Amino acid sequence: MKETITIKDKQFELFIEQEVIEQGIKRVAEQMNAELDGKDPVFLAVLNGAFMFAGELMKEVSVPSEITFVRLASYQGTATTHRVEEILGLNENIKGRVVVIVEDIVDSGNTMVALTEELMKHEPAEVKIATLLFKPAALQQKLSPDYVALEIPNDFIVGYGLDYDGYGRNLKDIYKVK
Repeated sequence: MKETITIKDKQFELFIEQEVIEQGIKRVAEQMNAELDGKDPVFLAVLNGAFMFAGELMKEVSVPSEITFVRLASYQGTATTHRVEEILGLNENIKGRVVVIVEDIVDSGNTMVALTEELMKHEPAEVKIATLLFKPAALQQKLSPDYVALEIPNDFIVGYGLDYDGYGRNLKDIYKVK
């Protein structure tokens, strides 16, 4: 395991090792197994970033459930608008069901608020948010994720599904910018 890596024009240093990440995921899964038993949840993993978190999480979730993968489309120029214009790939009927959004990171909270509002149009019983990483210091919305594997400071990070300009998602550990 390398302590420092370079991705494109930035240096990153080791921040959270895979074992710590997976312990956080196991803890979240145990909480879900207790709270969601008998509720027939549908997990909505948000691509691209949540693919590794979703894969590890679902190995540990034992309650009967479905998982589907969605992408969010938002109109943007050089910066994100934080407005979810469309949920791509939501083919399941979520009416009356508990929906668990599986997200890689919650920072401002803008995307999660917009996604939750969009999902509510489909009349689910409840929408819960599960995130691999939560940055409370960056939060701009009244939002409290239901399941948080790890809380982190407001650093720019990469690895375990999170990217820098598309690169670094495949790293098994999480690195922060130096």
